[in-house]
Amino acid sequence: MSAQTTSTTDSVETQAAAALPALLSRAYARYSGFTVAAAVIDEEGGVHLGVNVENAAYPSGTCAEQTAIGAMVTAGARRISRVLIAAGSNAVVQPCGACRQRIAEFASETCEIVSVQDGLPTRRVAFRDLLPESFGPRDLD
Repeated sequence: MSAQTTSTTDSVETQAAAALPALLSRAYARYSGFTVAAAVIDEEGGVHLGVNVENAAYPSGTCAEQTAIGAMVTAGARRISRVLIAAGSNAVVQPCGACRQRIAEFASETCEIVSVQDGLPTRRVAFRDLLPESFGPRDLD
């Protein structure tokens, strides 16, 4: 990766992280009060945003990561480079088990999960460390 590409990639991540705190106010967390915002960065550097959307029938809610992945697919992208996640509590949070499987469907080999606190990228984890040996499209080929 060239210095120019790395700089552009870092800039996209920095801008996406900075956008997440304001996005938390759009989450619909009527029942838990726990707001989450996510940004999925695709391999082309496109940023796709999402928030959690709860439902009175709890299993019918939608995680922020799921919403952002849906936005990515709707935009025509198919490969995730990074997932940034911010919580209204400003805690370091990781994707739930169901979202880990959703991410696995589209994760690049170098996909990372990046926690965001105060609009800044903080903790970074390789996605494959969160869900090693996951079931995915390659298992159906």
